[in-house]
Amino acid sequence: MVAISGTGGGQGRAAALLFARAGAIVVGSDRKADAIAVTKDLAAREGLELQLSVVPDLADPEAARQWIEGAVSRNGRLDVLYNNAASVTFAPVEALTPELWTQTLRGELDIVFMPTRAAWPHLARRGGSIINSASLSGMRALEYVGAAAHAATKGGVIAMTRQLALEGAPFGIRCNSISPGPIATPATKQALDADPVFKRHVEGWPLLGRGGEADDVAYTALFLASDESAWITGINIAVDGGMSSKTGITLHA
Repeated sequence: MVAISGTGGGQGRAAALLFARAGAIVVGSDRKADAIAVTKDLAAREGLELQLSVVPDLADPEAARQWIEGAVSRNGRLDVLYNNAASVTFAPVEALTPELWTQTLRGELDIVFMPTRAAWPHLARRGGSIINSASLSGMRALEYVGAAAHAATKGGVIAMTRQLALEGAPFGIRCNSISPGPIATPATKQALDADPVFKRHVEGWPLLGRGGEADDVAYTALFLASDESAWITGINIAVDGGMSSKTGITLHA
């Protein structure tokens, strides 16, 4: 059984559908009921069944505990935890208030730790895989983003992943993180369309000459959840079309 947070859209929705196609029991959560309904509808069209529920705040320890305990109670075990959900505010340093800073720490770092803490004793019984959603912002400084808080939290996720891998190894718990580059979503499309300069930078970053898709990340998560990655732990995989492998950008005409 795999528990995936943030299955109401984007990378989480793609992962929930992909894992279900692969035969996994998928327990998902999202804070938006209407988004969950769309994911359920897409699954039903393919004859897939997902166990999705509304969890307003997985950064809350009790909410995270109830989500994990409910999943284990219904299905008898937990094999994979994919910490995909996040909530972030982008702002340049001068506009990044203490409130926004703390909000981002909670929405991108606590939201990874709290479900992990709740899942840990279940995974420790027979081993398993934890997959954390990080970001290229945790590896590189990025222009035109205003990502100081985002960079701090995602850098923290990458560092926490290494420590969890160390502490989990005696129990057979593997832990890895995924750092996506620019991924096509409705939200990113809106931002790109609103700022032609930013759009040119995003299109010029990856070596492969295109932005990423949610499935690019989901397939990486599926690999890290599977036995095919049984000897991989404590690493961060950049799913970025080669963006982190070069300096500078190519400004496409």
